[in-house]
Amino acid sequence: MQRIPVAVLGATGVVGQRFVARLAQHPWFEVAELAASERSSGRRYDEACAWRLSHVPTYGGLGAREVLPCSAEVLRSKVVFSALDAQIAAEIEPRLAERGALVFSNASAFRMEPDVPLLVPEVNPDHSALLEVQRKTRGWSGGIVCNPNCTTAVLSMALAPLHARFEITRVLVATMQAVSGAGYPGVPSLDALGNVLPYIRGEEEKVESELAKLLGSVDGIGIQPAAVRTSAMCHRVAVVDGHSEAVSLEFKRAATPESVRDTLAAWNPEPQRLGLPSAPRQPLVLHTTEDRPQPRLDVEREGGMSVHVGRVRPCGVLGTKLFLLGNNVERGAAGASVLNAELFAARGLLPR
Repeated sequence: MQRIPVAVLGATGVVGQRFVARLAQHPWFEVAELAASERSSGRRYDEACAWRLSHVPTYGGLGAREVLPCSAEVLRSKVVFSALDAQIAAEIEPRLAERGALVFSNASAFRMEPDVPLLVPEVNPDHSALLEVQRKTRGWSGGIVCNPNCTTAVLSMALAPLHARFEITRVLVATMQAVSGAGYPGVPSLDALGNVLPYIRGEEEKVESELAKLLGSVDGIGIQPAAVRTSAMCHRVAVVDGHSEAVSLEFKRAATPESVRDTLAAWNPEPQRLGLPSAPRQPLVLHTTEDRPQPRLDVEREGGMSVHVGRVRPCGVLGTKLFLLGNNVERGAAGASVLNAELFAARGLLPR
């Protein structure tokens, strides 16, 4: 198939670089436009961007490309990947959607809007139907599709098949989140090394609200949130990449550790059935040894797109507990947005 031209907004930042690296050899998409702030626009990409990744080729092979301003009047691509900060995204993304672009956003600005799909393709692909509601409500010919907060993305992957079978009523989650989740330069070394930071601004609120939307159902005019009560405690730890999560669950229907493991192991959601390019063959990797998963050993598996589950066992308070690991910069950021776009492409929903 002819590759679809796309734009990357915030291309000089760390998440923007992840987009560029992931899209450089993508079989369906081709980077046609790189866009960033006024400070970077008009310069070569390799001059404006301090490449922070080990990916080869550096700059995704696009080092000589001119960086454009993040402007709806300048950008022509109808498919846009946004790595912008929320405040800037709130201004620019609607303008692009109004002029006909479909924006796949990693920003938080529109995640909880009732007419905006908050999408993890394995978890809630049917929420893509919200795009038509959004267009009617806002009068856009394009649209905005968001992926969730990185922590919620990892959590929702493991909880989706369990909610479908056992119906989750309560969730207690304590996270240990990598420093890369704070962006670059991120957390000062004297705060991070040999330390645990027990507060990440806005993180607990995002997890608690986004999970209910992700596990909810489309009712024709929006999303009916799932009746799942979530309490999140989020911590920053001295790990480079990979968010770990200790989770306790209460189910409405009876579940044993064995039935939970069987449910997780058998899960075969839509992206895997469709063979989407960024979809991991194993969306959930079930570990059986007590000391796994670990960020250093497991987080890069399948391009960082698998979520790892270990230590499934009884919980004396809620019933079941388990341990999760996911790659926050791929499954939780750039890879998540690209997979969303692949789902839309496979369903014939991308603008032409």
